[in-house]
Amino acid sequence: MTKKKIGILGASGYTGADAVRLLARHPNAEITALTANTHAGKTMSEVFPHFFMLDLPKLVEWEKVDWTRLDAVFCGLPHGTTQEIIAAVLKANPRIKILDMSADFRLRNKDSYAQWYGHEHRVLELQDEAVYGLTELYREEVTAARLVACPGCYPTAVLLALVPLAKAKLIDVDDIIIDAKSGVTGAGRGLKQNTLFSEAGEGLSPYSIGSHRHSAEIEQEIGAAAGSAVTVNFTPHLIPMARGEFCTSYVKLNGATPDDLRAELERAYANEPFVYVTKKGVLPQTQNVRGSNYVQIGVVADRIKNRAIVLSTLDNLVKGSAGQAIQNMNLMFGLPETTGLEQIALFP
Repeated sequence: MTKKKIGILGASGYTGADAVRLLARHPNAEITALTANTHAGKTMSEVFPHFFMLDLPKLVEWEKVDWTRLDAVFCGLPHGTTQEIIAAVLKANPRIKILDMSADFRLRNKDSYAQWYGHEHRVLELQDEAVYGLTELYREEVTAARLVACPGCYPTAVLLALVPLAKAKLIDVDDIIIDAKSGVTGAGRGLKQNTLFSEAGEGLSPYSIGSHRHSAEIEQEIGAAAGSAVTVNFTPHLIPMARGEFCTSYVKLNGATPDDLRAELERAYANEPFVYVTKKGVLPQTQNVRGSNYVQIGVVADRIKNRAIVLSTLDNLVKGSAGQAIQNMNLMFGLPETTGLEQIALFP
């Protein structure tokens, strides 16, 4: 197969950089355009020195890219800045494939989007077209899509752990508590006081309690699986490591046992290349998936009667962002889903 010509919007951010890292060794991809308006004119190795060995195009403003020459574009721009740019790219090249790693097209309900993101959606016709890109749940839809809204890192970890259980009605979806922790790359590369080493190091801090935007994605997808509206208790925390994510979900059982939950997850992911359910007594750990596209899920009996604890971990920049986007790109181009993504976790 001829290599697909790939562009990356927002290549100077962490998700854009991880897309470059993975695509640079993808056998069917050729990176031909990189944008970063604030770093326009620089090489990628000037912005990210670990790319010193790669022959990459210089960073340019997005307006200067000839989108008609590209087959796919990955978007690593912040939410709110993405909608009109993606609309302009699709207008220039209606056949291009869009892998959006921002939050701008993830919510199906326009009122929910306005509620959680503080403004009306500006290209509703594209929001209606977008496919929610959690690969394991929407594989067929992704394969046929032109615009894929790749999920957030927290929703990916939570939904892979809980959607099969909600669909099988093994848990009470009205009683879900999610304790989530993410490395500081989840906050982006911009300078923020709370992510400075002296502020984030040697400490653990919650943020956006009861108001984190990823709650909307989690509720949307668990609600779709359960067939009813759902509200979850979701609290994220910033943990002092560069990358990685761990979600601990506390659930009430619907006449099931923790072993039933594990068996259902094993059944749901028996043929999935990247999702692994741990054996009884084996606990997921962030270091088991760091730098990889893999997910670990475990189930433990709670000492409180009729409750269980579901554990899930992934790398927030890979399966939680750029890796999942590449997994979706592979499907969209009819490539083996695992192409370019079978790296083993980096340990220690």
